[in-house]
Amino acid sequence: MRAVYFDCFAGVSGDMIIGALIDLGVDLEALKQQLSSLGLDQYEISSRRVQRSSIAGTKFEVEVDQSAQPVRTLKDISSIIAGSSLSDLSKTRAIRVFERLAEAEAIVHETTPDKVHFHEVGAVDSIVDITGAMIGFELLGIERFFCSALRVGSGFVETQHGRLPVPAPATAELLRGIPVYAGEIEGEFVTPTGAAIVATLCEAFGPMPQMNVTAIGYGAGSRDPKGFPNALRLMLGEMEEPKIAVDRISEIAGRGKAASSVEKTIVVVETNIDDMNPQVYGFVMERAFVLGALDVFMVNAQMKKDRPGVLLTVLCKPEKVEAMIEMLLLETTTLGVRYYEAKRRVLERSIEAVETPYGLVRIKVARDGERTLHFQPEYDDCARLAVETNTPLLEVQAAATAAYRKLKQL
Repeated sequence: MRAVYFDCFAGVSGDMIIGALIDLGVDLEALKQQLSSLGLDQYEISSRRVQRSSIAGTKFEVEVDQSAQPVRTLKDISSIIAGSSLSDLSKTRAIRVFERLAEAEAIVHETTPDKVHFHEVGAVDSIVDITGAMIGFELLGIERFFCSALRVGSGFVETQHGRLPVPAPATAELLRGIPVYAGEIEGEFVTPTGAAIVATLCEAFGPMPQMNVTAIGYGAGSRDPKGFPNALRLMLGEMEEPKIAVDRISEIAGRGKAASSVEKTIVVVETNIDDMNPQVYGFVMERAFVLGALDVFMVNAQMKKDRPGVLLTVLCKPEKVEAMIEMLLLETTTLGVRYYEAKRRVLERSIEAVETPYGLVRIKVARDGERTLHFQPEYDDCARLAVETNTPLLEVQAAATAAYRKLKQL
């Protein structure tokens, strides 16, 4: 399973994260292509090689016409992301980060997340930073996230709210329960954007966990203090998980070897509904995915009094069950839900990317150790390219399949 470790000896920000991802191999043009589906304009992104205290890295920059920036709410930003052609994974992760930001801002300003008016973090550059980072993580197939203790800095920072202490109040709120230290250099080293990304995605903070490091990327900060490497280091690697042999009805690839899988515990949350406007189901499904659902599905059911109804089922991780239950009770007409733990076994999965005559397409790959069992071109990528190039969808999918087979010599 692919993992990344954020080594934040110089703090973390959104642009440093993307710089490090580009340093790890994320293609800037592929990033531009996916970001264009957000429908934002009046900005340009670029990257260049720089050095910070003799360490070479990548500086990612977003140039924005600040005079044309509206004040946005969480709903505005979520609509921009949800309306794009990004994958469900990137959309979900990005919206989760902005929700975390809104919750922190709401606490600071004694209001509710939906009433928070984003200023700096609602501007195009922050939307690009957060969404671009999620795209980069997916392009690299990263599934697990870890982080060091964070150097936050000290002193004061100038914002649209005026002069604020470092770390800024929203940043401090985001870093509750996370190990931090000031460091000997004054200034802001952890931005709200950077704090929101690591606080949302990282499952542990501290020393680097055991992993086989495969690549290292440096994302440079804007400042260049003398004798100090102002950069974020991302360490990409592979982590092992316990695997359980699964008997198959037939042998795979004629090798007489059963596929391996990982056993995980999930929670099944379900409810029967027979009195809700059908338009609401799509909204509920989207909300569940934003909250971190693994899957959502609906099955027709015959209810009491011969009423046609729907069995709505949400699959989620145990730590997400309360959020799912609360959402279903608030957003549907149900009077109650059922939930129970279940075991599931999943193959090793990763996301890779191939170039086709029509553009970049991500490939979802299922593996058994070193063997590729099956793979599938990402539908969203193929559908978008089919529309952009006026090419039949099946032709784009076939080109992606052929490109992956050629790349892997399958």
